[in-house]
Amino acid sequence: MGIGVIGRKLGMTRVFAKDGTAVPVTVVQVPTNYVVQVKSPERDGYRAVQVGAIEAKEKHLTKPLIGHFTKRNIKLLRYLKEYRIDNPQDFQEGQELKIEELFKPGDLVDVVGTSKGRGFAGTMKRWDFGGFPKSHGHRYHRAVGSIGNRTDPGRVWKGKKMAGHWGSEKVRVQALLVVDVIPEEGLLLLKGSVPGPNKGLLFIEQSRIAGRKKQQLKQNRLKAIVEGLGQVGAQS
Repeated sequence: MGIGVIGRKLGMTRVFAKDGTAVPVTVVQVPTNYVVQVKSPERDGYRAVQVGAIEAKEKHLTKPLIGHFTKRNIKLLRYLKEYRIDNPQDFQEGQELKIEELFKPGDLVDVVGTSKGRGFAGTMKRWDFGGFPKSHGHRYHRAVGSIGNRTDPGRVWKGKKMAGHWGSEKVRVQALLVVDVIPEEGLLLLKGSVPGPNKGLLFIEQSRIAGRKKQQLKQNRLKAIVEGLGQVGAQS
């Protein structure tokens, strides 16, 4: 597993290849990320690097967190994320992570975010149920239907798909193509959509499944898009 960064979703747009092909992309703003703590098997029992981003005020942090940053002589940061990696010795506490060194066009990344909250939703919207016939005389149309048997099992199974709160949960989108990296503006352009609203917090890391045969074929297939972009032109 590789190290990642913390960013915010700015929104979606499209870029055009030299042949006129339109590629939908999500623009991710990546502020300055710092290595806050390096964990080793000898001291912590496992290998990991703790990354922080987005400056914070003291009133927004607890005293233990303030002490955590002060001890390492690092500015107060609002968000922390830990990445398990095989080579934590290559990083130093207080080091600034540069997106152009971590990602390059053509890479595959995983993006973790919190999906949009949709409130209470019925089964047709939440789980894409088909519903009942809409013919004349039918009493039910968008009802959930049967949720169990009679004496056996005599209860509703755990995990049954029913109406309830939809969205506002952790979602991981895997193997998104990095279309372009713009380090001077701290931007990443990722092909396709990512979870969450605009300005939503995102965690971007090297893809866990990039080594699979299917993803390697996908990467080779999309390589022509990245090579054909040249000077990226965007249209909101």
